[in-house]
Amino acid sequence: MTETKSLVPKHVAIIMDGNRRWARQQGLSIIKGHRKVAEEMIERLADFAIAEGIEYLTLWAFSTENWQRPKDELDGIMALFRETFSTSAKRLHKKGVRVAVIGDLNRFPDDIRKGVEFWVEETKENNKLIVTFALNYGGRDDIKRAVKLGGEDFENFLDTKRVIDIPDPDFLIRPGGEKRLSGFLTWQTVYTELYFTDVLMPDFDEKEFAKALEDYAQRQRRFGK
Repeated sequence: MTETKSLVPKHVAIIMDGNRRWARQQGLSIIKGHRKVAEEMIERLADFAIAEGIEYLTLWAFSTENWQRPKDELDGIMALFRETFSTSAKRLHKKGVRVAVIGDLNRFPDDIRKGVEFWVEETKENNKLIVTFALNYGGRDDIKRAVKLGGEDFENFLDTKRVIDIPDPDFLIRPGGEKRLSGFLTWQTVYTELYFTDVLMPDFDEKEFAKALEDYAQRQRRFGK
């Protein structure tokens, strides 16, 4: 068989883009865009993913390039990470969601790193959905770290295999209007179906998620055959 058609992707990855533009459009401080996504949208999309039968949801929350942003924005994002991994993670845990993280956490403050590690361990037996947060993640950085660890066998040392063994994404969604991957899961997305929308991430709700899944359901996946 040279092509397959699946109504529901097993693994959905989302590049969470457009938070700052959304905040500016609303006349709000930049951090309010990030806060809306962290406090509201992640949990809503996780609930929707569970209802749709999606097994893996991977969210790019902070890239290796994001450290170049202004200090006040970075301080606000770090504060949000502290809150997210003490409140939102707790709510996800109650829903049966397993929390995982990929990326190089060494650059984060100790308390953030320990908070992340706590919820990764606390939720490891949950099986309703695996939500993986990509933190200080970049595709090239992932590959470089994997090559150092595994040499020619580096593919097994990519974060998505070494840290948590999850399949490559079936479907990648990028809200925010940009039509590029920007280095997200560079190796893992070779045969991933892509979906781009102008809707900014803080407005990417269940309705928009459903629209994306409807588009995916019409795709024919050939995997190069």
